[in-house]
Amino acid sequence: MRPQADLARTTFAVLFIGVLLAAVLWILAPFVGPAIWAVMVVVATWSVMLRVQAMLWGRRGLAVLVMTLLLLLLLVVPLTLAIFTIVGNADRLLEWARLATTFHLPDAPPQWIVNLPLVGGFITGLWEQGTALGLRDLMAKVTPYAGNVTRWFVGQVGNVGFLLLQFLVTVVIAAVLYGTGEEAVALVRRFAARLGGERGVAVVALAGGAIRGVALGVGVTALVQAVLSGGALALAGVPFAGLLTAVTFMLCIAQLGPVLVLVPAAVWAFWSGQTGEGIALILWTLFVANFDNVLRPLLIRMGADLPLLLIFAGVIGGLLSFGMVGIFVGPVVLAVAWTLLQAWVDDGDRAPIEYRD
Repeated sequence: MRPQADLARTTFAVLFIGVLLAAVLWILAPFVGPAIWAVMVVVATWSVMLRVQAMLWGRRGLAVLVMTLLLLLLLVVPLTLAIFTIVGNADRLLEWARLATTFHLPDAPPQWIVNLPLVGGFITGLWEQGTALGLRDLMAKVTPYAGNVTRWFVGQVGNVGFLLLQFLVTVVIAAVLYGTGEEAVALVRRFAARLGGERGVAVVALAGGAIRGVALGVGVTALVQAVLSGGALALAGVPFAGLLTAVTFMLCIAQLGPVLVLVPAAVWAFWSGQTGEGIALILWTLFVANFDNVLRPLLIRMGADLPLLLIFAGVIGGLLSFGMVGIFVGPVVLAVAWTLLQAWVDDGDRAPIEYRD
């Protein structure tokens, strides 16, 4: 005769495990974000670390030191410079916002817009139609919000200490993972094998490929677009070219593209009487804005053989749902779900079909 289950004992055991897990998550909550970032960075650059280790006579410690220094140079130093540049120019940003609140759209466009080749007449017609529809009154209602947005942005970016601490924690965790990468991968594979057998191990490999693909496709493409945009801004003499380059990189990472920076820069060039620079910036904007349509698919295919629509949906959806880290988390989640769905469908196709009279 089988003994009856002790319901109270089972209930208290489940409650204890639940409370224990909640306490663990509560304690580790400040480290979840940096840990996710560290995992994404290490997975994406693991092959680079192995090459560095091979160049340093197989010394893992030296390779970890080099990779850690590279992360500091590529992540912390540029971010620190960008933040201090923004904070150092906070007064000027607020002054621009104050000027925006007093801006009034004139009834007729400036003469330099009218004289633009090919598009001058078209823009003039749109300007007149917008004025007739009351666009000037709409601008007067919208511009007061510019000051509030600018103050909020400066206030958020001004919290330099916390942001730098997050990045430093990310670099420290990444250094630990570089040193113990094989053990961590073995543990993850064992856990996946316990959950799903061979298919669980395959899903882990797929997740790694998705992370590498997104890191290559999104990160490298954003870096190339930011460098190309920053060079054009510097050559055109646009003020704060370095700051605008950092903003362009962030916008490209967020899948918004460099247009939001290059187009206002071109307008500034025309407004300042630099017609040649303005035309060159417009042509360069068309090239840089469409450059990612060629480079990104090639880089993503190098990391993971996944549908591009799946990757893009994961990047944009992850960004909207989880913030910047969602750029990597979103594609990984969709890739794993897509693979499991495909495997389930394939199993159904291989199952014998019985016909009944």
